[in-house]
Amino acid sequence: MSHILPAADSALSSKLLVVESDPGAVNAIRSFCNDHGLTGLRVGGDNVLQVLASNVDLGGVTIAEKLDGIDGVSLGLRIRALRPELPIFLRRDARVGLDDLPERAREAFATAYTLDDIAALKPEIDRCIFGMVYPNRLVRGIAEITAQALECQFKGLDVTIKSPYVVRDRLIFGELFTLIPIESSWCRGYMMLQTEEGSLQRLIAEGRTYADEAEAADFRSVNMVLGEITNLVWGAFKNRYRAEDDSAALYLSQVPIVVNHAHRYISFGSTDPQLCFRCVLTDPTDPELPPVVIHQRFVFNLNWSPEDFRENEVSVDNLVACGDLEMF
Repeated sequence: MSHILPAADSALSSKLLVVESDPGAVNAIRSFCNDHGLTGLRVGGDNVLQVLASNVDLGGVTIAEKLDGIDGVSLGLRIRALRPELPIFLRRDARVGLDDLPERAREAFATAYTLDDIAALKPEIDRCIFGMVYPNRLVRGIAEITAQALECQFKGLDVTIKSPYVVRDRLIFGELFTLIPIESSWCRGYMMLQTEEGSLQRLIAEGRTYADEAEAADFRSVNMVLGEITNLVWGAFKNRYRAEDDSAALYLSQVPIVVNHAHRYISFGSTDPQLCFRCVLTDPTDPELPPVVIHQRFVFNLNWSPEDFRENEVSVDNLVACGDLEMF
């Protein structure tokens, strides 16, 4: 059984790391986040670098200029050096803008705001975090085809697709990820699936997949399962969204993809936000069984034209051709 959240017309969300020591400011920023599709994650200045070194999906960071015993501007520069892909918003006590700061600091922060003028932060959030438009029908459709692909590969497990969200960071989740090109006349980029190797190995060993249980200890079996899911999602995406007259001649340019395993980091040569889905597999008969989480990301780094997005009509002929419907 699959569960897809949220409804088709729901807005995307993103996580905002809140580096604050002032309770009043925390409450004001919490209200702002609730009103603008953000999930605030509060952290103290002493722990922020440790949190950023972990595997937390983020859209951006807001940091106070003055923290308890810590200079927020200096800390912001360190955050910028550690995670340059994340926009950093500086909360100031009184002065608006960045003009009085050194040039290096002005370049590090996306903007500055005060609590009295926190509404001015909204357009900057839209520009830096929600700058790419993802049609609701596309977001809902991706969740549906992903749930179907997972249901085809796992036995007796419930599939839940959590609320979609966007991130600016480039972190890799788990030890295993697949990467496949996504190409159409209106989009071009990549889809990734990321998970922990041990979680999939356990499902194979328990006979919850169609892989050979005796081969569960072989990492190639794990690769095969995740690779098959990737192929199923791309095949369904292509049938649903790729126009039949798409010309391969359009797809010529490429950019290097950089993977740094030591830092669990992958870059596609683009700073655009990525569309993400968190897929959770659970056993309805055994609530004590740890859930298996698969992270799905889309990065349209080579072409993104949502105004040209189209969804193909699903005809009987198409269903027969792809094997979903059998004529007899």
